[in-house]
Amino acid sequence: MTPAAETGRAGEGQTARPAFSKLGAAREEARGEADEPVLSVDGLTVVVGGEDGPRPVVSDLSFTLQRGETLCIAGESGSGKSMTALAIMGLLPKPGAKIGKGRILLGRDDLAQLSEGRMRQVRGKRVAMIFQEPMTSLNPVLTIGRQLTEAIMAHEPVGATEAKRRAVAALDAVRIPEAARRMHQHPHELSGGMRQRVMIAMALALRPDVLIADEPTTALDVTVQGEVLELLRDLQRDLGTAVILITHDMGVVAEMATRVIVMRHGRMVESGPAERIFAEPREAYTQELLAAVPRIGSGAGRVGTKVREIPDGEHAGPIPVVSVHDLAVRFDLHGGFFGRVDRRVHAVEGVSFSVGERETLSLVGESGCGKSTTAKALAGLVPYEGDIIVGGRNMAGLPKKDAKSLRRDVQMIFQDPFASLDPRMTVGDLVAEPMLIHGIASGAERRERVAGLFSRVGLSPDQMSRYPHEFSGGQRQRICIARALALRPKLIIADESVSALDVSVQARVLELLRELQADFGIAYLFISHDMAVVENISDRVAVMYLGQIVETGTRDQVFSNPQHPYTQRLIAAVPIPDPAKKRGTFPRLDRDIPSPVRKLGDEPARLPLKDVGGGHLVAAA
Repeated sequence: MTPAAETGRAGEGQTARPAFSKLGAAREEARGEADEPVLSVDGLTVVVGGEDGPRPVVSDLSFTLQRGETLCIAGESGSGKSMTALAIMGLLPKPGAKIGKGRILLGRDDLAQLSEGRMRQVRGKRVAMIFQEPMTSLNPVLTIGRQLTEAIMAHEPVGATEAKRRAVAALDAVRIPEAARRMHQHPHELSGGMRQRVMIAMALALRPDVLIADEPTTALDVTVQGEVLELLRDLQRDLGTAVILITHDMGVVAEMATRVIVMRHGRMVESGPAERIFAEPREAYTQELLAAVPRIGSGAGRVGTKVREIPDGEHAGPIPVVSVHDLAVRFDLHGGFFGRVDRRVHAVEGVSFSVGERETLSLVGESGCGKSTTAKALAGLVPYEGDIIVGGRNMAGLPKKDAKSLRRDVQMIFQDPFASLDPRMTVGDLVAEPMLIHGIASGAERRERVAGLFSRVGLSPDQMSRYPHEFSGGQRQRICIARALALRPKLIIADESVSALDVSVQARVLELLRELQADFGIAYLFISHDMAVVENISDRVAVMYLGQIVETGTRDQVFSNPQHPYTQRLIAAVPIPDPAKKRGTFPRLDRDIPSPVRKLGDEPARLPLKDVGGGHLVAAA
């Protein structure tokens, strides 16, 4: 029985942590000495079949995991860290992958030898997993409560009433407000951070001995990431659960890890206590991995293009490539018996900014703040109100032909390169397609220009005949950059373009963006939730909250002297890639960002910006 079931369900907003603490202590005492490993992996080798026969993707991996310990497995994509987790869970994709040799001891059970039927009894009950993307892990047609209670009833001899009580207690424990009401909601009705908390609740509802978290915070905003990591630490302390954390974010590793394993090409490169790995990495690969990590402060002082804001429409300084004045994007919602418009989503409200030649302006903020909607308005992908002036011409009201030609000047790089590329076309044709649509070059000249773009982004022209699935994530993002460059735009919008990349690949892509900016005079509108990356690439920064800009200024102004409480919270939440320097505490919100949905006639108040010196603009808190 869960703690809430034993003591009565915790009230809304409570976490039931005292009961969890008692449970963890009791289980520790009942299950033996603390120095006995809860999990032992010995000589694990995972092989996948291919045309040339089986090849190892994990080779001779050995480690132990103690109760209450957090072991972080770090490395680039393809290093074998996720395949290791799937092998432990018995979820290797069959028949392509299998355990070639080795043992995975959970207590007295060798998971590598268990039948699928026996493994189903272990999976979820004794070893559980949190996956990277909660939206693809949760069933979209079932309520949160149905999915939680099904998991509990599959492993415990309890009825529906007791299972529901345990599910609500689990949601309480992961600090989901109004847990009983959330039981009746579907995954799409929750934010990304709330969905990830549901995944944690589902994983911990049965109090497993081992919890595997595979990139659990990669797609989350920095503040939500901080809250989720703090939650994992609290629950781990209360339950005594051993955690295997798989991540490429070395800041998260520094904050969470007791021990670290660094993997490359399926092999363990280095392992040891987190403090030693970060302070004295012994292997060259580990040193390269840590050197590639963006750090707050490393971009300070870098001189960039200065473009002053033009609130009254009069020119001052370099002519902006793009000027946005009083931008608003609203979406109507229908309700009631007759389906009339009764509410409106105020996604963007009264946003103004400009971006100059060779300048990078970063839009930052949590999910739902309106930064991606702003980008889509600039790219002509959503209807808007206000003025978007590109190269001195207002996009509003332009004839279709003129708008098409103007859109050549604004191109976009999306977050997921694989989803941005048509899998049925060769990458050469994909890069050439924008030129074909706009009637630029033809035949041999077009192929020559595509080959030049491939060389410019660090790819071989010989690869033009391949398909997207034949490339790594970093290479696919380079292809997307080449495609964006095909029309020689004045502005490139990079929407979370490096958030899903490994730190070393991320560093190379960011350096490529800087080189292209210097060579071609491109302006960037850079959208990201990674404040360390923003600080390293930006000339100016605009912070968005609830569809409005609450602070804007140069990179040094915003990062060295943040004025708005929301900006201060974003920067304070950035994990520091050094176990000896823990990040400071930041105020945890008891709820998500307020909803931007308003009733008709209930317009949100505009936030006037005040100059606090040197063009550093801040809204009233």
